[in-house]
Amino acid sequence: MANLVFFISLVLLPHISLATSSCDGPCQTLDDCEGQLICINGVCNDDPNIGTNQCSDGGSSPSPNSDCQQIGSLNCDGESFPQYQCSPPVTSSTQAILTNNDFSEGGDGGAESKCDESFHDNSELIVALSTGWYNGGSRCGKMIRITATNGNSVLAKVVDECDSVNGCDAEHANQPPCRNNIVDGSDAVWSMLELNKDEGEEAITWSDA
Repeated sequence: MANLVFFISLVLLPHISLATSSCDGPCQTLDDCEGQLICINGVCNDDPNIGTNQCSDGGSSPSPNSDCQQIGSLNCDGESFPQYQCSPPVTSSTQAILTNNDFSEGGDGGAESKCDESFHDNSELIVALSTGWYNGGSRCGKMIRITATNGNSVLAKVVDECDSVNGCDAEHANQPPCRNNIVDGSDAVWSMLELNKDEGEEAITWSDA
């Protein structure tokens, strides 16, 4: 009986510990991370989709969003959407949400891209960034590196702003303001990352290239 208990302990204990990884702990699935943390590139980290900040520098520094405050709300068809002029600080691995944008004329991107006042083919590796990251056009024409949770990465050119202040009009294809942590990518970006654009959103990281 003692040998049986010892055997069961050896088999079960490693599996019990896998589901308790904290910040920066190893993981393979969402179930391997504690609380609201998610598995990003094999490491437990904050979920950018719900704004958790448990892992900011081990909890010793202010959260990435601590200096980025909502400036107001925009009412669209009876629904209220937050407005931001800022985005979380850009790092070597900035957490963000990848969405899909149609940059062609008549697409859901609305008016021409702000950087060059032109429409673009969706076969181009291009993105629009939330207002804070667009930073008044300072990243126009520059490349950023986007990395998906599946480990794939791609270089894409910034051509437009994903407006986090204005929306719900013809210029913005009647869409509400963007959240302040959005990388709005073309079909080609999603394809190169081997992601299904029908999912609508994917957690990613990005950095200036």
